[in-house]
Amino acid sequence: MFIINKDDLAKKIREEYGCSGHDCKEIVTDIFNYIAEDLHEGKTVSINGFGKFEVKERAARMGINPSTGEKMAIEASNTLTFKPSKTFKDAFK
Repeated sequence: MFIINKDDLAKKIREEYGCSGHDCKEIVTDIFNYIAEDLHEGKTVSINGFGKFEVKERAARMGINPSTGEKMAIEASNTLTFKPSKTFKDAFK
């Protein structure tokens, strides 16, 4: 498994475009912050050719505690979803 982090992304941008390491890392951080802010405000973030990030509400429901088998209430919650674009998915065929 390969894990990529902000520093790795900043390094790739620096190698491609020649900006300073600090500037590249700030750019990557700002992009993620802009995405997070929009999602927090309830907006959908769609990046053409990559995919769509969206916050969806999960309704309250009844569940079963797997340890005891007892019924329990599960509160409503929000969850983040990502749907890759067709272009992005087709790149892996």
